[in-house]
Amino acid sequence: MKAEQLKKFSYERPSELDGKQAQPWPVAIVGAGPVGLCAAIDLALHGVKVTLLDEDDTVSPGSRAFCWAKRTLEILDRLGVADRVLQKGVTWNIGKVFHRDELLYSFNLLAEPGHKMPAFVNLQQSYLEEYLVERAVELGVDLRWQNRVIGAKQGSTGVTLRVETPDGAYNLCSQYVVAADGTHSTTRRILGLSFEGKVYEDRFLITDVRMKADFPTERWFWFHPPFHSGQSALLHRQANDVWRIDLQLGVDADPEEERKPERVIPRLKAMLGEDTPFELEWVSIYAFQCRRLKRFRHNRIIFVGDSAHQVSPFGARGGNGGIQDANNLVWKLVLVLEAKASEDLLDSYDEERGLAADENILNSTRSTDFMTPKGYGSQLLRDAVLQLAHRFDFAQQMVNSGRLSRPTTLCGCGLQTPDVEPFQGKLVPGSPCIDAPVKLPTGEDSWLLSHLGRDFCLLVFADEERTELPEIARTVQEAQTLGISLQPLVVCNSMNANINRLDGLRIVCDPQGMARSRYDAQPGTAYLIRPDQHVAARWRQLQATSLMAALLRTVGTARVTPTPAGG
Repeated sequence: MKAEQLKKFSYERPSELDGKQAQPWPVAIVGAGPVGLCAAIDLALHGVKVTLLDEDDTVSPGSRAFCWAKRTLEILDRLGVADRVLQKGVTWNIGKVFHRDELLYSFNLLAEPGHKMPAFVNLQQSYLEEYLVERAVELGVDLRWQNRVIGAKQGSTGVTLRVETPDGAYNLCSQYVVAADGTHSTTRRILGLSFEGKVYEDRFLITDVRMKADFPTERWFWFHPPFHSGQSALLHRQANDVWRIDLQLGVDADPEEERKPERVIPRLKAMLGEDTPFELEWVSIYAFQCRRLKRFRHNRIIFVGDSAHQVSPFGARGGNGGIQDANNLVWKLVLVLEAKASEDLLDSYDEERGLAADENILNSTRSTDFMTPKGYGSQLLRDAVLQLAHRFDFAQQMVNSGRLSRPTTLCGCGLQTPDVEPFQGKLVPGSPCIDAPVKLPTGEDSWLLSHLGRDFCLLVFADEERTELPEIARTVQEAQTLGISLQPLVVCNSMNANINRLDGLRIVCDPQGMARSRYDAQPGTAYLIRPDQHVAARWRQLQATSLMAALLRTVGTARVTPTPAGG
C-alpha cells in the first residue's frame, strides 16, 4: 500500500477546545496501532466508554507487523474482525530453511485437525488497522486523529493528559491511560522511563515488493544466500501480490543510503532475477532490539505492545505479543472500573505480561545471536551447525531462523489455582484454551472458543444421562453471588430432551470427542475460564466452594467503592 494510497481519517475539533469539559473518560488510549485499537474494541465490547488518541491520521505504511499467529487470530475473532483478516490475508503453514542454495529442512506449522483458525495468516498491518478502525467506529469508540499527547499528570483518582491538535491544546481527563504509542512512545518519554535490554548493531533492509511470482505460499529463510552478500534473507507472500523481503546488511550499512531505490533495486534483482518485473511498495531499515520496561504499570498509566517491550521481527513476536497484552489487560481494567476488584488486580498484568515479554525476548535474543553471531567462537559454532544440518536431523533442531510466536502459558502466576487432581495434556492452569469443533442444540456447526471469552466461563463436561446436571446451574447461581459475571457452558456427548430442558445453561455437543480429548475430560470435569480465554482452574468434580475460591483468587477479594476520576 503506497503512501498516497493509505487510508486517511478525518480530524474533528475536540469539544474541549470550546470549553466543553466532558466527564472524565474511564479509559483513554494513546496510539491507534493494532494494539491500541484492539484494546479500545475490547473495552467497548465490555460497555466501557473509551477515547483513543493518535498523532497521525492514517494507517501505518508498509507491512511492519504482518504475520499473525493462531492465538492472535482467535483474539481477533472474539473482537469481530478475524473473518476479514482471513479473507484478505494469505494463510500459510510451510516454512523452508536454506543454506546457500541448498534446502536444509522444511517444517509444517499446521495445527492438528479441528481448529477454526490456521497457524498463521500474512496480512500487511495497514489492512488490519483499517479493519480495526471500522470495527471501533461501529462500536462507538471516540477516535481522535491528529491529537498528540504532549503531557501527562497523575492524581489519586485519574490522569490528566495534555493534548495538542491543529486547533490548539486541551486537557483530557481519564481514570486510566493505556499507552500503546509504540517503539518511540511519547508517553514513555513523558514519564522519564527507559528500556532495559540489548540493541544489536546489524542493520536489515525491509522491502514490500509488488510482483507476479510463482513462488509457493511458504516462509523461505536463507543463511548465506547465494544472491546476497549478507548473512541472511527472508521471503514472505502477503495480500495483493505483495511480497515481504528482508535482507541483512551488516553493521556498517548507512540507513539513508541503503533505502534509496538505486541501492535497493539491484539487491532485489540479484534475488528475483533481472527479468522479473516488480514495483517497490515500501522500504525501511531497522536494527534488532530486545528490550523492555522494568515495569509495565505505572500507577494509572499502563504500557502495552512496543511501548512496553521490543523484540526482533524474526519470529513474529512483536505485533502478536502486543495484541495478547491488550487481551490480558482489558478484562482486569473492566473489573476494577466496575468495583468488582481492587486496583491490585492490575499488578497481575505486569506479572503475566512481563513473563510473556521475558519469554519473547529470550527467544528473540537466541534467534538474533544465531543469525548474527559475534566473535570467532559464535561464528564457528553457527557455521558448524549449518554444515551438520545438511546431513543430521539433530543439527536441524539447533538451526534458529526465528522461533515463531507462541502464546505464553501463565502457569505459576498468582491468579491461577494449581491442580489438586491429576490431569493429562497441555491445559494446565494458565494455558490459553484450545479450540475444538462442537455443535449447537439446533445441529448447527460451531467452535468451542466462540463460546468462551469476555466474561468468566464455567466449562463443564457432562454425561447427559447423569442426574447431577441441575447441580451445575445451582453451583453457578451460588458463585454469582460474588457479583462476578459467570457464564456456564455444558459440553455433552449428544443432545437429548433432558439436556435441552435445563434452564440457564448454554449447551454444546462434542460428537467427535475432540473437546473431551483436548481437555482430558471425564463426566463432571470442570474448567474455570478467564475472560481472556486462559484456564484459571480445573477440577475432576465441581464443588461450589472450590469454584468460589478460584474466582476470588482470580479477581482478588477486595471490594472497592467507585470514585469519580479527576486530574
